[in-house]
Amino acid sequence: MREFVENILKALANYPEEVVISELYGRQTIIFEVRCNSDDMGRIIGRSGKTIGAIRMLVGVLAAKQRKKALLEIVE
Repeated sequence: MREFVENILKALANYPEEVVISELYGRQTIIFEVRCNSDDMGRIIGRSGKTIGAIRMLVGVLAAKQRKKALLEIVE
């Protein structure tokens, strides 16, 4: 699942080498923390948060297949 998130975010970013994803695991939850260049924040979030919302939905569906919950957070 991490590779999926990483591929999508790096494809959107102008500075893909600065996209860093860290994972935190709980019993039933996986939290993905994303750090990126400040210029790429707007591209990843999208207009009115539509892009990040769509990515979060896809990650949630993948996690549900594994009977888990996944959260995607952008950290400044």
